[in-house]
Amino acid sequence: MTTHKTGTREEWMAARLDLLEAEKQHTRQGDALAQRRRDLPWVPVTKAYRFDTDKGSASLADLFQGRSQLLIYHLMFGPDYTAACATCSTIVDGFNGFAIHLANHDVTLGAVSRAPLAKLQAYKRRMGWTFPWVSSQGGDFNFDFNVSLTEQQQREGAEYNYRHEPPWTGSIGDAMTKRGEDPVTVNADMTGTDVATYTRERPGMSAFIREDGVVYHTYSAYARGVDGLWGMYQWLDRAPKGRNETGEGVWWKRHDEYARPEARRAEQR
Repeated sequence: MTTHKTGTREEWMAARLDLLEAEKQHTRQGDALAQRRRDLPWVPVTKAYRFDTDKGSASLADLFQGRSQLLIYHLMFGPDYTAACATCSTIVDGFNGFAIHLANHDVTLGAVSRAPLAKLQAYKRRMGWTFPWVSSQGGDFNFDFNVSLTEQQQREGAEYNYRHEPPWTGSIGDAMTKRGEDPVTVNADMTGTDVATYTRERPGMSAFIREDGVVYHTYSAYARGVDGLWGMYQWLDRAPKGRNETGEGVWWKRHDEYARPEARRAEQR
């Protein structure tokens, strides 16, 4: 017997219509926020960043691939990782499908990580990804856009998500341990690193535009600021149990690491 509230179709409809008004308000607020993002001042990018790509060394302007707009996902794959962050991997799994649609709107979508290009290429083949993914190894790009920390910055405290973090003490933090199975430790294990090494890389996205030969930085978001980029979150937020991230075994895995349905059913017998 369910413990969830139940009711008649008429009661459901009354509650649904009330919720619909709130959803419409949320949509209008989202539209207004999107406009505010577009209204942010553009900042010229003056540093000559270089990236290792499948076609050789490239500048930030080269990453636009002839288009006027560039969206970059800062994919957590540090030089010492043996594989990319599993959570980041679930986000970018959807890029293959909609990158072509963004390209049709004059937008190039890609990812940047600090791991050597050969590691990125091998993992990309494993995942079956086709979107552009380049290495910023040896450069300042990740550090300048606040998605990578040095060991000294980690010890002393650094900027992330537009706030100053306290020095790292080895504690993951209460906010990350309320789900029953600590995702930071799990993800660190899945990248072949310890928590300290794993958390020197951070998730985020950055937007750029190129006009009259000048590249401008227009927007960046970090942490829960990239929630909206998770295609699966948008579906789970509409599922009866929501994101359902509590309990052992429900945290994200790479798409080739989930048990097959037949094996999962056998385990449940």
